[in-house]
Amino acid sequence: MSTIGWNDNAPIYRQLKDKVIGMMLDGLLKPGDALPSVRQIAADYQLNPITVSRAYQELVDETLVEKRRGLGMYVTEGAHDKLLASERERFLREEWPAMLERIRRLGLEPESLLKPAAAGGAA
Repeated sequence: MSTIGWNDNAPIYRQLKDKVIGMMLDGLLKPGDALPSVRQIAADYQLNPITVSRAYQELVDETLVEKRRGLGMYVTEGAHDKLLASERERFLREEWPAMLERIRRLGLEPESLLKPAAAGGAA
């Protein structure tokens, strides 16, 4: 894991969990890959091991990670697809409406927002 800048807007265990989820979505952690140990993460980021355990336990509860007794935590098969579906749904439900409202308030036209992206991709 790279350097993590913690913020005060969310509990650290949640931020750690989100970091692991991001790594799964980005393909940095693939099915069958081991997560760093609780002790390693706690030491590297000067966290309480209970904080790390809580983040990992939520990943287990969501069947994104499995515990292998005596071996550690491993990314489950299908975790990426499951995450992609749930993150897309959450984005459309929670983030997109706020983004649309901001676009409306600023008087932006959807076509003008798509133009730079299309021009950059066409090069």
